[in-house]
Amino acid sequence: MIIRVVLALALSVPPVMTSAAAPSAPCPVPVPVRTSCGFLEVPERRDAPERTIKVGYAVHLSTAADRKPDPIVYMSGGPGSASMQLTAFLSQMFPDRDVVTVEQRGSRYSEPTLACPETAQALLGQLRQPRADVADAARRCRERLAEQGVDLRGYNTKEIAADVVALRRRLGYASWNLFGVSYSTRVMMDVAAADPEGVRSVVLDSYLPEGVAWYDDAERNLGDTMALLGVREAYESMVARLNREPAVVPVLDPLAGREFAARMRGDDVAAILAEALHEAEVAAVVPAMVRALATGHDELLRPLADAVGEGLTSHEFGLYHAVQCQDEVPSNTLKQSRLFTINADKAVCDAWRLPKSAAVNATTKAPVYVLGGQYDPTTPPRTSGPAAESLPDGRFQQLAGLSHAVFLTSACARQGIAAFLADPARQSLGLCAPPDIQPGGLHVTAAPYQISRSPWTAAPLGLFALACLLQLVTAALKGRALAAFGGLAGVAFAGVVTQSVVALLGRNETALAVGLPDLVVPYSSIAVLSAILTAAALFRDRRWPQIAATVISGGFLVWWFTWVL
Repeated sequence: MIIRVVLALALSVPPVMTSAAAPSAPCPVPVPVRTSCGFLEVPERRDAPERTIKVGYAVHLSTAADRKPDPIVYMSGGPGSASMQLTAFLSQMFPDRDVVTVEQRGSRYSEPTLACPETAQALLGQLRQPRADVADAARRCRERLAEQGVDLRGYNTKEIAADVVALRRRLGYASWNLFGVSYSTRVMMDVAAADPEGVRSVVLDSYLPEGVAWYDDAERNLGDTMALLGVREAYESMVARLNREPAVVPVLDPLAGREFAARMRGDDVAAILAEALHEAEVAAVVPAMVRALATGHDELLRPLADAVGEGLTSHEFGLYHAVQCQDEVPSNTLKQSRLFTINADKAVCDAWRLPKSAAVNATTKAPVYVLGGQYDPTTPPRTSGPAAESLPDGRFQQLAGLSHAVFLTSACARQGIAAFLADPARQSLGLCAPPDIQPGGLHVTAAPYQISRSPWTAAPLGLFALACLLQLVTAALKGRALAAFGGLAGVAFAGVVTQSVVALLGRNETALAVGLPDLVVPYSSIAVLSAILTAAALFRDRRWPQIAATVISGGFLVWWFTWVL
């Protein structure tokens, strides 16, 4: 038995990985067993290699008996998103392969980390009055990074791709399979072009081809997505209404740790929706949200506004801007946009004045599998599909009902990727049914979102359910039918409402940012019946327990009909 264990451990280690090449740094995030982390030391600029930086990575060693010799190497998008936190997820997705997660230089788990809280705060400040000066914030960020010795010219796609090539050689793998999502699809295409002998296959989820004018296309892509969702007219109506009469919305500033009053115009909401639509669950509820906003339900703006603050912690904005200003912005005309996110990026790049990167026009003869979501407003199938099919051995699959980064949402997409890696030469692609995330009919209300942020605000429902349960039990034991039926009706109401909300959570928890299942409206008649029976029972039993039950029932109805519904 011991000999078998020793042999299994020996076989699970890459045969050419030397002790000098093995990772040795503590892992900064929780990782599965048999995972180790390290840093790859590389020049900050390969054309001026005097200064070096460290690129973080993690290696998970497969324990499968049929372990394949070529691992999967994954990088997140952004630019500026971290990768290592997905090591466990990917090891389950590819149990028969080693998994390498590599960070982008300048990202959270690399050294140095190019955070830029100045521009992040200025981005949130676009919702304030007066609006924050993004250019001034950008200059302050660049001056601070320069004092740390950072040369922003070293943080671009070409250098990031060279890091991935260097990492394969450092770890000693003869070849591996590239896996990129969103921005890192461009990185992985550059890797495939630069290191053809080291690439067995390429998976590109939400492909961003080089040469696509992403900024210039942004408004069109958002409008196209709204049309696909069937709410183009309602969307335009919502934007026009809020441009005429902006809404004032409380927003949590995660950097300052306090709320402020945001003034949201229709164009601001459009910019936020363009980012929020990356999530398939959001895309499923956007029709109901947009229609409600078009008719004046401004209370639904709070979750959208809070999403801006939450997004400020998802990227390292110094790295994001460095890449965009060298690789993306120069390829666009960048006229004044309705979307404040695009105008902010232009302001940063105008202030930083970084050189334009040379075009790569990367291609590869390796098999390439490209996946795209039907409702993706950032890397839409309109551009990713033709780019995939133009590759020598490329194939494209659009997944219905999904948006950006489909592998995170769809088990079917993950199975398709695994099947492709098992046999990259296979051209046939399995079909994936749309995910079961449609919310069904919704009654628009901001109450569920407020309860999610402050659970104590649901106390009236809990108190009503408890009072009805006690009334049911005590009245039944004492043979008081009227009171017992009143308690039973209240318990039944609480039960069916809870069941309908739980069912909605199981399909799409984001829907609660828009409202409750529309069945809660007719269910409310059960609560009314409970209150009537409880009040009627009071005429026969005027003691304090029945008085309390009647008061609680009445108070609950006021709360339910005035605050919840």
